[in-house]
Amino acid sequence: MALAKDDIKTAYPLPVYNYRVEIGSDAVAFSEVSGLTITYETTTYKESPVESGAPGPRVMHMPAQLTAPTVTLKKGMVIGSSVSTLFSWINATQINQTEKKDVFIRLMDEKGSPVISWKVTNAFPTKLEAPSFDANSNDAAIESMELMGDGIFIEEA
Repeated sequence: MALAKDDIKTAYPLPVYNYRVEIGSDAVAFSEVSGLTITYETTTYKESPVESGAPGPRVMHMPAQLTAPTVTLKKGMVIGSSVSTLFSWINATQINQTEKKDVFIRLMDEKGSPVISWKVTNAFPTKLEAPSFDANSNDAAIESMELMGDGIFIEEA
């Protein structure tokens, strides 16, 4: 049975290539975003059995602290791009003036409207990696930046 156009929009997943990244109030073009993961540490509890005669302690695993997310952003280096913006952001760490910013990764529909957004709160750069250079390769020059944040929140449009 063929699906109608409106049914296809709601039944099929959105493609991952149509997204926008906003760092603070600036939109920056990145070719890859990874690490949007919400993870909890776990704690193991051992307690005596409630029923008498039950063998050994009862073991329970419970969620504990939220793990700080590490998000990796990769982008191709382009003449006149935002290289200086990323460098100045991480370079401020040297003088202990790191500015924490909220970062939004917005998945867009085919019209360019955001459908769902991931918000990394109070993010700051922990690593800026230059591209790998190889005289035998014709790959694009890709730089990578790692951010650490307080948490990730998901918002629907």
